[in-house]
Amino acid sequence: MTRVIADITVSLDGFVTGPNAGPTNGLGDGGEPLHTWVFDDDPVNRQLLSDGTARSGAVIMGRNLFDVVEGPEGWSDDIGYGAAEVGKPPFIVVTSSEPESVRLTNLDWTFVTTGLQDAIAVARRRAEEVSAARGADLDVVLMGGGELVGSAVMAGLVDMLSLHLSPMVLGSGTPLFTGGSPRTFVQRTVIVTPTATHLTYDLV
Repeated sequence: MTRVIADITVSLDGFVTGPNAGPTNGLGDGGEPLHTWVFDDDPVNRQLLSDGTARSGAVIMGRNLFDVVEGPEGWSDDIGYGAAEVGKPPFIVVTSSEPESVRLTNLDWTFVTTGLQDAIAVARRRAEEVSAARGADLDVVLMGGGELVGSAVMAGLVDMLSLHLSPMVLGSGTPLFTGGSPRTFVQRTVIVTPTATHLTYDLV
């Protein structure tokens, strides 16, 4: 069964980037330590990245994040989806307009201009196609940015929330949640490593 999973790294005070995030400053001012766990040599972190990349049948991102990974300092042959895993599932971008050109032509891009719900429907269809081809149940993963993930969670559009809690306080930046009605979660797993606490929740 294909699940929709929101997966993102967040600071102790709830920010997914520092201030002034943009195409050439993806994690914002002071935000680089958020992803220390992604690049360290801890075997548990390495396994979590590998497992997460392998389970991704399709990946959704917002236009701001697309501009970061597509930019000159973004993804490459060595660093991509899942960091050094460089996974290549279908990527679905939620955007108001398609880009005029794409640098990363070796990746499978689909641009959805009609909103997040339509993007999830497209991603679910693509993930089910990949699942059938591989003979395994794969998921749709919302990888960011913060506004897209936060709004999807608060709207009840995901089945599971996977948070990687970085042991730092940013003070300001891009918040994961910016309000909305209260929601209840069921905590499923907690995995602690030296550079992050990995938490998973089911949505009620």
